[in-house]
Amino acid sequence: MELSDLGPLWLTLRLAAVTTLALLVIGTPLAWWLAFTRARIRPAVEAVTALPLVLPPTVMGFYLLVLMSPDTALGGAWVRLTGDTLSFSFTGLVVASVVYSLPFMVQPLQSAFEAVGRAPVEAAATLGAGPLDWFLTVASPLAFRGYLTAMVLTFAHTIGEFGVVLMVGGNIPGQTRVISIAVYEHVETLDYAAAHGLSAILLGFSFVVLLAVYAMNGGRLARAR
Repeated sequence: MELSDLGPLWLTLRLAAVTTLALLVIGTPLAWWLAFTRARIRPAVEAVTALPLVLPPTVMGFYLLVLMSPDTALGGAWVRLTGDTLSFSFTGLVVASVVYSLPFMVQPLQSAFEAVGRAPVEAAATLGAGPLDWFLTVASPLAFRGYLTAMVLTFAHTIGEFGVVLMVGGNIPGQTRVISIAVYEHVETLDYAAAHGLSAILLGFSFVVLLAVYAMNGGRLARAR
């Protein structure tokens, strides 16, 4: 690995960490709702949540790029607020990564909450615990393994993403040039030694992540039913 690749490596780790934290906040209430709701729109919400699993990354990246355009309400509001475009920026990468990694956070949490069930939290409620209290002291500790799995999978998936980040962020050194883009660039310039070094890091990291997830779940990978 070359010294010039340390920047993309650090940027990738930063992106994965921010995305994981953002999805913890967004994914937890969504997963809880999906685990216990009887609303008729639940299948539609689950389908939308799982869409990144089947939609080609370049297609999702294209629509996200259009959504972040200064001509749209979201992109225009961001330009007026910050003076910069949302696309081809680190913030844009975070938004895209949150959307694309959503099922990797929500699905393990949903499965964990369903395994916990309502009985423990209902018992805590009868003892006087408020919603926030029983969620933080009863439901969350019982779903700890699901949280750990969700965070690890989300972090790892964000690190390995290529199509979405290329469409939304391009290849701007120091801003959007993540490790997967750096590998692609090395291959384009026939620098296979550098590409091999970065690819070996991703390969080793991916194997360790999957090994840890399988070990935590007794040989089963948490996923959508």
